[in-house]
Amino acid sequence: MADGGAYALYGELAGWWPVISPPVEYAGDAALIGAIFGAAPEPVRTVLDLGCGGGHVAAYLRDGRTMTLLDLSAEMLAVSAQLNPDCEHIQGDMRTVRLGRQFDAVLAHDSIDYVTTQADLAEVIATAFAHCRPGGMAVFAPDHTADTFRAGRGAGGGHDGTGRQASFVERTSDPVPGDDWILAEYEFTLREPDGKVLVVPEAHRLGSFRRDTWLHLLRMAGFTAEAHRGLDGNRAASVKLMFVGRRAAGAS
Repeated sequence: MADGGAYALYGELAGWWPVISPPVEYAGDAALIGAIFGAAPEPVRTVLDLGCGGGHVAAYLRDGRTMTLLDLSAEMLAVSAQLNPDCEHIQGDMRTVRLGRQFDAVLAHDSIDYVTTQADLAEVIATAFAHCRPGGMAVFAPDHTADTFRAGRGAGGGHDGTGRQASFVERTSDPVPGDDWILAEYEFTLREPDGKVLVVPEAHRLGSFRRDTWLHLLRMAGFTAEAHRGLDGNRAASVKLMFVGRRAAGAS
């Protein structure tokens, strides 16, 4: 993730991540991303995951692929390493990292939500282009786009085999209509096996860019660009946009 590393959810609370947001909730998005990979003209065997978080999407995509997982948060990388022990994990900022190698595909899932300015989004897309081999692709899967955003309320959570339970309430709003960010206000309720309860409120600023902005910035970076539509399993009757950039086979 980018600036998301500053939030408690991805720092001191990172160990709760698999309980707050269980891996099964990522199956739908992973299936859509896997279908995009599967339709590529050449096999997608190597993937750079920018902002892997707890590694929940990677867990669905890693079979038959070599995945390199990058995140700004050391705590979230530790969570992902438990779930994806065979994957390479690297701490770094998706806006500026340069690994000196290229991949069949570059992925940025909902971590891209923490990019809140067009300048920073352009930097992330440039990172993706730099790491995408000629003929490869980049896939971006933001939770929100300005064209379809509607303020609302959501909830979720889960439990694990140790007796821990977690739940959260999320309220989303657009405090300054017309800009490129929205506000997500959370209240996390964390219950230990011994019954101790911790309630943590936290407000996150998230990016919400227009479809045309995404496509323009992808093209400016050197990609051909397209948008894919799919139902968002976390929001009933909501349509989620994924953006795909393809690097020309002859590009150097």
